[in-house]
Amino acid sequence: MIEVAGATVLVTGASSGIGAALASALAERGATVGLVARRADRLAEVLERCQVHAPGSRMWVGDLGDLRWAEQVAAEAWDAFGHVDVLVNNAAIPKVRAVTSLAPVDVEMTMAVNFFSPVRMTLVLLPRLLARGRGAIVNVASMGGRVGIIHEAAYAASKFALTGWSESLFIDLHGTGVDVRLIQPGPIDTEIWDRPGEERAVYDGPLEPPAVVAEGIIAALGSDRFEHFLPDLKWVLDAKNADIDAFLVGSAQMGKRGDP
Repeated sequence: MIEVAGATVLVTGASSGIGAALASALAERGATVGLVARRADRLAEVLERCQVHAPGSRMWVGDLGDLRWAEQVAAEAWDAFGHVDVLVNNAAIPKVRAVTSLAPVDVEMTMAVNFFSPVRMTLVLLPRLLARGRGAIVNVASMGGRVGIIHEAAYAASKFALTGWSESLFIDLHGTGVDVRLIQPGPIDTEIWDRPGEERAVYDGPLEPPAVVAEGIIAALGSDRFEHFLPDLKWVLDAKNADIDAFLVGSAQMGKRGDP
């Protein structure tokens, strides 16, 4: 369990949504925050809010789809702060496109940002965390990492991969002092729903504010539980596991009703 006050936390995807809400909440609780995202202007605004409470906070601007840069920023953050207590792999891009319209590059780009960049950053920091004998890796996946979503095969694949990676990571690191937490957000009110070039998502229900996930991540750091559904939609996974065939057919039918 990680004490947030006094901790150094590296947060990806920190310019908006869950990442921005989390960075501000961490700083308000006394953590020094490293912010990583593509948009310099938006990231600077978040950094300014963080520095009111944690003057030592810093930011790095770049595209985590560039996997060499993802490795570089993880190493730079460690050196800049002297250590990192928590890595929060939150950055993600959507890919709302029927599988019949997907190109290989669509899948590869989604996997790079949503899965391979967390893997690369983790593998850079892991030997250093193990040498210190403490720390935490928090992977922000999605309900789409437990349940397939219509027209989101590439996105779901990336989040299923992150979920499986996190489970094995937890097993391999158990007892080392380096904890792993897996976060499964439901529908959250972020810009991921309005990304240019994407099809309209079939889901048209209520959205929870990013603060729900931000506060849940902080609570997870003080918890001994591995997986956290935010909000608690584990019943959806339970329904899938109870009868996967009926669940998938029902999802397909629901999706067809939601198509234009």
